[in-house]
Amino acid sequence: MNRTDRLYALVEDLRAIAPRSRSARELAKRFEVSARTIERDILALQESGVPIFASTGRKGGYAIDKKMSLPPLNFTPPEAVAIAVALSRAGDDQPFAQQARSALRKVVAAMPGPEGELARELARRVRLMAPADPPEEILPLGGEGVSRAIEDALLRRRVLSLDYVDRKGALTTREVEPGVFLGGRGGFWYLVAWCRLRDDVRVFRLDRIAAAAVTSEKAPERPLEGFATDVPEMIVRGTTID
Repeated sequence: MNRTDRLYALVEDLRAIAPRSRSARELAKRFEVSARTIERDILALQESGVPIFASTGRKGGYAIDKKMSLPPLNFTPPEAVAIAVALSRAGDDQPFAQQARSALRKVVAAMPGPEGELARELARRVRLMAPADPPEEILPLGGEGVSRAIEDALLRRRVLSLDYVDRKGALTTREVEPGVFLGGRGGFWYLVAWCRLRDDVRVFRLDRIAAAAVTSEKAPERPLEGFATDVPEMIVRGTTID
């Protein structure tokens, strides 16, 4: 890596972890140069106006002022999770998988604090299943706006009102407390939720949800693990952005 590329990479690395810091030794190891070279690079960046600050002590190091250095980002928590889902479905054995995950971590680290935490919480509630035979066609995700309503309810922790058609064709209206968005097997996606009509956890296939509306009622806190009891053997990985 030449010096110009290294200077740019140093700034990006510090941006990704701001407001945390990295020591000269850590940076030297990451960029395979000496600590003295890193110190000279940091000084050059500071002299050019990059807001990098040094802190002393055992946990000291170099940190960048995220507010002054980052351009505005428009990624929303659902957008960040959408990237994570795409990466998870591609698998860790794909080319550039490690670099793609590193890029995603930088995107989330650059988001404002509350937005980043919302993205992490939403990602915990999206699970992927081991695929069976690949679907021959793209399968529907239910009625208009269903998927988006589920995303919104998971993000805001709200109760959902569903019009659901079961396997026998019977239509029922239910209030549910969303727990996990589950996808992958056979191309279908599912909502795992606490169904107030059945007073138990139920799995709703998205293409059978005729309509979904987010209510103003806050969903009670329930252990996340309790929403996966019906399909534990199918779950192969969660969706992570860290």
